[in-house]
Amino acid sequence: MTAGRLAVVGLGPGTSSWRTPEAHERLARASDLVGYGPYLALVPAADTAARRHEFDNREEAERARFALDLALEGRDVVVVSSGDPGIFAMATAVVEELHRTRDDRYRALDVTIIPGVTAASAAAAQVGAPLGHDFCCLSLSDVLKPWEVVVQRLEAVASVDLVIALYNPISRHRPWQLGRALEILSAHRAPATPVVLGRNVGRDGETMQVTTLGELDVADVDMRTVVIVGSTTTQAFRDVNGRTWVYTPRAYPGASPYGASAGASSS
Repeated sequence: MTAGRLAVVGLGPGTSSWRTPEAHERLARASDLVGYGPYLALVPAADTAARRHEFDNREEAERARFALDLALEGRDVVVVSSGDPGIFAMATAVVEELHRTRDDRYRALDVTIIPGVTAASAAAAQVGAPLGHDFCCLSLSDVLKPWEVVVQRLEAVASVDLVIALYNPISRHRPWQLGRALEILSAHRAPATPVVLGRNVGRDGETMQVTTLGELDVADVDMRTVVIVGSTTTQAFRDVNGRTWVYTPRAYPGASPYGASAGASSS
């Protein structure tokens, strides 16, 4: 039997122009695509002739096992994720299944994780550089972790002045959690703190909104929105064309931008 392959591919936030060449290549060669229905729909039929296997959003473990079984049959399988597959997505589910199995046939498969543009970085790029200093990504979903843990992490990252990208901010099952999260953040940030709302970034119906922590309306947020809350140093301004830019300075107050550590810059 021909050895199978499995790749977990990050599609980026939506538009195929933000997809990596490696992701395009694996999609084109795949025999089978496995994924949540709306994510499969992000892959045009012209990009691949692969057979599609659609799963519900919460069937992540089932998706991973199904994909591994297909690969074990000798097929070239791609599990699709939006954004980056290693951030609140399917790379973890696949690797976790590999860890759980005691069958060496699965562990001998050729498994690859192909990164993608994250929702946070895509939204940030649309408005400038709000992630220009230290930041974190935090999911408000309590499906796979207790809400108490979410609260502890919000308190911790807010208290150390990180920019915070909130994933899974609200849903019909969790209509109150974003409001509670904003209350926690407001205890550490001024009402004028810039907030970026990126909805459907890179997809049809994309909207970008820059507001403030004090003026943010939770009605403007849904599960397709990434919420970027600035730190105490994050700035917002309008240019002569009326475009609003948001950035977080690389230099923190009290630190020299040309100090001894400047050589470690990633620029």
